Amino acid sequence: MKLLNWLLYEVHRWLGILLAVFMFAWFSTGIAIMYSTPTRQSRIQQLAHAEILAPEANWLSLGEVWERSAEPRKAAAAERRVKPAGNTEAAGKQPPIPLAIAEARLLRIAGEPVWLVEDTHGMRFALSAVDGALRETSAEQALIIAKNWFEAEGGEAAEPSYLATVDKAIILRNQDTLRPFHHIGTEDGRELLISARTGEVLHASTRLDRALYWGGNWLHLLKPLEAIGLGEYRHTIQLGLGLFATIASLTGLIIGWLRWRPGFGGKPTYSQGRTQPYREFWAKWHFWSGLLGGSVALFWAFSGFLDTNPGKLFTEENYSKAELSRFLGGEVPAAMRDWRPEALITPAPDGREVVELVWRRLGDEALLLANTRDGRRLPQTLNGASPRFGEAAMRAAVQRLAGETPIASLEELNDYDSYYYPRHHQGPAEKPLPVVLANLGDDSGTLVYLDPQDGRLIGKVDRSRRVFRWLYSALHHWDFGWLYYRPIWDVWMLVWISFGLVLGASSVVIGWRRLKKSLAPKKQAAPRTVAAGGKLKTENAT
Repeated sequence: MKLLNWLLYEVHRWLGILLAVFMFAWFSTGIAIMYSTPTRQSRIQQLAHAEILAPEANWLSLGEVWERSAEPRKAAAAERRVKPAGNTEAAGKQPPIPLAIAEARLLRIAGEPVWLVEDTHGMRFALSAVDGALRETSAEQALIIAKNWFEAEGGEAAEPSYLATVDKAIILRNQDTLRPFHHIGTEDGRELLISARTGEVLHASTRLDRALYWGGNWLHLLKPLEAIGLGEYRHTIQLGLGLFATIASLTGLIIGWLRWRPGFGGKPTYSQGRTQPYREFWAKWHFWSGLLGGSVALFWAFSGFLDTNPGKLFTEENYSKAELSRFLGGEVPAAMRDWRPEALITPAPDGREVVELVWRRLGDEALLLANTRDGRRLPQTLNGASPRFGEAAMRAAVQRLAGETPIASLEELNDYDSYYYPRHHQGPAEKPLPVVLANLGDDSGTLVYLDPQDGRLIGKVDRSRRVFRWLYSALHHWDFGWLYYRPIWDVWMLVWISFGLVLGASSVVIGWRRLKKSLAPKKQAAPRTVAAGGKLKTENAT
């Protein structure tokens, strides 16, 4: 027991010294994360700033631009050095993914009509609707895009200026196929990042938005490691720090409960009526903040550790490109391939401005949607196109995705559940309702969510991901039950972060004092004089 007690204190003491600054930084940056906006522009934001489409009859069909751009697309894919996912997946054991159109959007960029096409290999291209050429966005065109973007925001128009073209932006994630990015700014501090590949505005921010990002996510997720060339080690370092933080929180919580003596049932307490052993200011605050907020600190540390997916404990959240290709089906329907842009069949009501036409497909069915500036989706009733994907088309798509696994049930949900819900800063474009829920009959009880209006595969949740949802998201974001709703969520988070800040600050002070004491040279005892045989003799105390 003495050995265990010594080990408990030593582990907590030295891990606390090691992690004190990190723990304080994590709690501090957590507040910034609470009120920061996503770094990637949502579909609603992109539509709100888009140019009016006004289709013209002389524009090329999707099939024509796809055929005319075959060689340039192939060369562009090789230049971007993106490995075709289907050819090497699972160490080459999977068959190649057939190259086809996955989704196509028709819109205007810098005044020009463009087909934005995503293929089944995950590559995205901007193809001219006038001549079918592969379109690259120049710095001059990026300035036009930026000016249109700022004018759509209303108020006084800002004059944008070109800052730089960057190959990689830390503030954007998973955008390798869209780089490089044109960096555009204004005098009042607004900035945009525009893809040179497609002309899409991927990031828009003010000075406050960027301050919250750099003071929040950038520090919280150890992004500075990428800035100094250590990005490949960031995941490993996060995993190790998360594990050590969990151990430090757990040992501290155990020590706190062992040393708390409330005096119930006549048990003895500490001197001077204290229920804890510390008189010193910082030690006392460390004790009480740890005792009261230690459980939540432990939950945050443990869930942060699990977010690194140690040992691939949890399955991947997203489907592979091969699975998505099977879900869509092989051939592009003729209605989608051959339709030539023309006046809208179903006009937008109430004077809403149509800014985008989107083709989606499932199997041999295709669907054309007109997106308005306010995010409304209007099905276009064309010959050969469906106004909405039916249950048969969605069931067949899910069955292609599931392979030999049977579909246990298929139902439409009109409300969110514990595994499908909008996070803060998300809206109906990201998490639409109603949604189709397919329950697969596999051992993992996989749930597949689909958007019934456009057939989009929104996500999957198997048993592993359901456990992850409760062990990570519930314990890290507290996004369940009545805690999900603001301002209840804000109050809850701020209370516990406040305890964490006190715990972190006191850890820094106590750890620094302990470290100085441990590293300071030991003082030698003063020599003493003794009488030996009637003579005085000086000797060291040792």
